[in-house]
Order: sequence, then structure tokens, then C-alpha cells
Amino acid sequence: MSGQSARVILVTGPSGSGKSSLAARSGLPVLALDDFYKDGDDPTLPELPGGAGTDWDVPASWNADAAVAAIVALCADGRAQVPVYDIAASAATGRTVLDLGGAPLFVAEGIFAAEVARRVRDLGLLADALCLRGRPSTTARRRFVRDLHEGRKSVPFLIRRGWHLMRAERGIVARHVALGCHPCGRTEAEARIAAAAGATPAAAALADTAAPEPVQA
Repeated sequence: MSGQSARVILVTGPSGSGKSSLAARSGLPVLALDDFYKDGDDPTLPELPGGAGTDWDVPASWNADAAVAAIVALCADGRAQVPVYDIAASAATGRTVLDLGGAPLFVAEGIFAAEVARRVRDLGLLADALCLRGRPSTTARRRFVRDLHEGRKSVPFLIRRGWHLMRAERGIVARHVALGCHPCGRTEAEARIAAAAGATPAAAALADTAAPEPVQA
């Protein structure tokens, strides 16, 4: 990036709240933080009560240090190697290079983005931190349709998880806010991202050059 540093907008919120769609519409390069999940055979993975399997909805199922390292590299160098994660397989299937193409701003989105907000802020790299919120029933419907379409997990698992997350949604948002994220709906989030980007059309043009480059796994 020829010595020019970038900054990041963190976007978090409950699963199904529209983080990925918001990030895609922003016209900025996007770092998918859900790609930093731990592999299914990682001995540090947290378990559901009664040993019913892995609890993928708690931060201990995610590699925060690796996510922060990628954000730091992108901000400092404009590019970083990042994992490619297959949620259905519960494993990283390779690595790729995300290149900002000179963009001074990018979005990092995922359900655990709030967990690193303070660290990124303390490093002086944070442009904004947003938590998308909405009606829990709407979020649950979107989440189920998406997960079913993508074949992420079995239908019984998705139903059990969806019911649990719908009941827990307000608490999830409250936690993200406590960790330093601003709660908002899609319209306000889009306005804040545009403001951080300086509301210039250059952001979208720069994002077009930021497609990941495949590298050897």
C-alpha cells in the first residue's frame, strides 16, 4: 500500500441479522471473520451442555488471535493470508489472499467481531464498530433459510440452534454493545459506513480490485 495504512469497520450481530449482505453492499473490501472458526477436531472447542456436540455460538469456538493478526496485516500491508472455512465440514479447507487493492477502509464482519473490538480500537485501527439488530423472529427466519439452503448442518440441529438463538438474541446484542459496538438497523449502519468511507464513489471502485487470490493450501 506504499506506506498508506488502512482502517477497519467491524460489523457484528446475531447470526442471520444481515452482516454479510450489509458488508457486500458497502462497496468496500470484506474480511469474513467467520472463516476464523476453529477446526472441528480442535481440543479447545467448547461443548454443549450434556456433551451434545460443539457449541459453535460461543467465542471459544473461534480464533480471535488469528482474526486480529489478519486485521493488523491488512491495515499495515494492504493484504493478508486468510483461511477458507467450510461450515458444513467444520474445517478450514485452504487459505487465500485478501488484497485491499489500495483501499483505505475495509469491513470485517462476523458473529464474534465484537470480541476483538477493544483490541482493534487500542491498536488505533478501528474506524467504527456496529452491531446489527432487528426483530428476533425475522432474524431466526433468515438464519434458518440461509443455513438450510447452504446445507450448513442437519435440519434437527438447525431447528434446535435457531430456537435457542432466537430466545438469546437480545442478550447477544446487549453483549456486543457492552464490548463497544453501536447497535443499529441496516439503514443507520449503511449511513455510518458511508460516513466512514467519506461517502466517495472511490470506495466501490477500490473494492472491485479486492477479490481474494487463491494460494496453495
